[in-house]
Amino acid sequence: MSYLFTSESVSEGHPDKISDQVSDAIIDHFLAFDPNSKVACETMVTTGQVILAGEVKSNTYLDVQKIARDVINRIGYTRSEYMFDGSSCGVLSALHEQSPDINQGVDRNEPEEQGAGDQGMMFGYAINETESYIPLGLDLSHKLLKELAVLRRENDEIKYLRPDSKAQVTIQYSDNNVPEKINTIVISTQHDDFAEEAQMLGKIKKDIIEILIPRVKAQLPPATQKLFTDEIIYHINPTGKFVIGGPHGDTGLTGRKIIVDTYGGKGAHGGGAFSGKDPSKVDRSAAYATRHIAKNMVAAGLADEVLVQVSYAIGVARPMGLYVHTYGTSKVNLSDGEIAQKIEKLFDLRPFAIEKRLKLRNPIYEETAAYGHMGRESQVVSKTFYSPDKASIKLDVELFTWEKLDHVDLIKKEFGL
Repeated sequence: MSYLFTSESVSEGHPDKISDQVSDAIIDHFLAFDPNSKVACETMVTTGQVILAGEVKSNTYLDVQKIARDVINRIGYTRSEYMFDGSSCGVLSALHEQSPDINQGVDRNEPEEQGAGDQGMMFGYAINETESYIPLGLDLSHKLLKELAVLRRENDEIKYLRPDSKAQVTIQYSDNNVPEKINTIVISTQHDDFAEEAQMLGKIKKDIIEILIPRVKAQLPPATQKLFTDEIIYHINPTGKFVIGGPHGDTGLTGRKIIVDTYGGKGAHGGGAFSGKDPSKVDRSAAYATRHIAKNMVAAGLADEVLVQVSYAIGVARPMGLYVHTYGTSKVNLSDGEIAQKIEKLFDLRPFAIEKRLKLRNPIYEETAAYGHMGRESQVVSKTFYSPDKASIKLDVELFTWEKLDHVDLIKKEFGL
């Protein structure tokens, strides 16, 4: 019997995502001017207010208030009627020096023996049901909101959109775990006020179904387009009016959207958030490393679906262990434990090795903080950063290095694929 599985995403204007983007923009600026910076930055946003807190060890000084305002304005909170805008909101910084008790467990005389910045377990996951090797429902949820943001910025077809929005997609799967059709799409989008509520609801639903959905569908491969049928159930702004939104409607905090950031509820999650953390924090770097491993395993044809877990003790370089689960989809005559032993030989999972392999001490993180850290396109971009004394630095950096399929041939050779 077929079954249903649901994943969701939230837009760049969602309060929690504003917080993630501010925290990661601060990380990027520290790393741009001092690649050895150690930073843990948490952000809270609410009506007319931004609060920054956390720990820093760095040789550079930043105007974190300006960084926060620039991010908020870029997202689209530029009007006072939102009760939260980048130019007028208060920004309070409570950032302070990193604890030496933590730092002594990380820094080593030999860089390759750098200890993990914390204990914990991290998971990477990949599945071959989409070109990006992430679950279909999550992939579609991200695409819907990214395109909705494009429409908002174009401001010609849908003029009333505001930055805050959420999407949720339910996929019907066969007994063989193959997507059969899209069952339900839920979209809630903040909007300008309308004179008549009934007219407002009708127009928003019509625009979403007749403008947004076709634009997203056109971006998809033919096999996925066929999953869009006339039987899809749509819930568009199901509570009705959604004028009050963003940080005025709901307080936002860094790190509250860990399932949106990863695999939409599939696979597993170790519980640690990513945004606001420099790569010495294995919550972030090891999660990227295990995603890199899982994606290359699936792309190599080793299995249709893979979960990889790694775990660490704070201050210890070598992980406690590596776990691999192929959900019975393995294409080789080996147990999952035997696969894990081979994979462990191919990938050095010490924190310093991860940082070097994936180029994680570059300012690459603000782009991760909305629409998912996984399933993105690896690309080189130029970024310019400014310090309070007006000094600037321009860097060419490679984004989403953990999404590269650069170990496929190595895995094929090791497993005889």
